[in-house]
Amino acid sequence: MVIKVEISEETMARMLTGKRVEGTLGLDKWTGRKTFNAFCRQSRQPGHNRLIKKTPWGWVKESKERIRVYSSVAKHLGLERVMDTLQDEHDAAMEALIDDRIIYSN
Repeated sequence: MVIKVEISEETMARMLTGKRVEGTLGLDKWTGRKTFNAFCRQSRQPGHNRLIKKTPWGWVKESKERIRVYSSVAKHLGLERVMDTLQDEHDAAMEALIDDRIIYSN
C-alpha cells in the first residue's frame, strides 16, 4: 500500500540533512488529505552539568545557573540513620563546594 503524505518544506529540509523528524500523521476528514505535523523539539545538549563531587549516597553538580545536590538514602536504615546520613551528605556537599571554589578561584 502506498500512502501519499504532505510534508512541509522545513520538515523535508531537515530530513534531507539526515536528521530524524518526530511528529504525527493526520487525516483531514473534510478534504481527505494526509499530513505530517512535525514536533518542534530542541536537540539535547549533554554535558551541561559539571560533577563537583560524588558522595556515598548521591552527588553535587554545577550548571550555568544552579548548584544541584542529590541524595538517595534507603528507608530500611530507619529514621535516625536516614537523618544522620542526610546531614552527613549535606556537610559533604558544603565541603565540596568550598573546596571547589578554592581550587577554581586560583
